[in-house]
Amino acid sequence: MPSAEPKTAAAASGGVQSLERAFDLLERMADAGGEVGLSELSGSSGLPLPTIHRLMRTLVACGYVRQQPNRRYALGPRLIRLGESASRLLGTWARPYLARLVEETGETANMALLDGDEVVYVAQVPSRHSMRMFTEVGRRVLPHTTGVGKALLAHTPADEVRALLARTGMPAATPKTITSPDEFLEALVRVREMGYAVDDNEQEMGVRCLAVAVPDSPTAAAISISGPAGRVTDEATEDMVPILKEVAAQLSSALASTGSA
Repeated sequence: MPSAEPKTAAAASGGVQSLERAFDLLERMADAGGEVGLSELSGSSGLPLPTIHRLMRTLVACGYVRQQPNRRYALGPRLIRLGESASRLLGTWARPYLARLVEETGETANMALLDGDEVVYVAQVPSRHSMRMFTEVGRRVLPHTTGVGKALLAHTPADEVRALLARTGMPAATPKTITSPDEFLEALVRVREMGYAVDDNEQEMGVRCLAVAVPDSPTAAAISISGPAGRVTDEATEDMVPILKEVAAQLSSALASTGSA
């Protein structure tokens, strides 16, 4: 009698492949803005329509995807709880690295993610100096007003940045906030050239922020330091940016290791 082991192994392999495909479809939906049609998913993923339909049926049944009245599919509400829990964990992992930033720069350190069209702060270690900062964990802001927003969008194609700005509008948080799409795109060019982003009184008057993206992060993430404009000067920036980049690289390595089996 032939052994049942090969069949079990094949079934396990098929199960893993289905999981990989399902997660790939979810990520493609997120990249497309959260709502897509089956033909779009088939075109971008290369999977046949029957396979996608079967996977989407399962995701709908589990609440991770919902079908719209127009027959298109949208990301479902059960993903919110997963995302919130993952964000909290990410903030917990980041805190020791943010603490090092505070120790070496003396300023408040933050970590932020790009969540849809908004920036959300997921971790913060405050400066030892007594100063109220506008940032706090859980706060959401529009990307065009912040250094972390610039860092997060710096390598996004220009047409996608313009589409995001059209959806959110560009309200001014201060008189120095960038409110022109063309000017914001020019600012992103400078971020790519310099390797870091600056918020110069653009979210809160009297406050400057320096930010860098976390390289190879599983989700778009950036870290920053914020402080009074009188302390986060151009001269101080020269000393602070290398520390920011070094900590971002260390955090990237830590995130990669937590994702390995």
